[in-house]
Amino acid sequence: MNSKNSEGQETDFPRQIGNPATQALKAAGYSQLEQLTKVTEAELLKLHGVGPKAIRILRETLGAKGMSFAKPSKPE
Repeated sequence: MNSKNSEGQETDFPRQIGNPATQALKAAGYSQLEQLTKVTEAELLKLHGVGPKAIRILRETLGAKGMSFAKPSKPE
């Protein structure tokens, strides 16, 4: 499932999320699924190119590997 982005760097993001989402994640400094466990879905949705479809696919892929996005912090 590994793919290379336009710079030739390897990622383990599923190809189904599309090139715009992959490029947005790379531009934000993410290259591996495991890194996405430290960020919330809402934070990723703020990235231009990452939409609900990409989030759903990433959530399913993370879940299949026993991982998940970070949980939103509760306001105090």
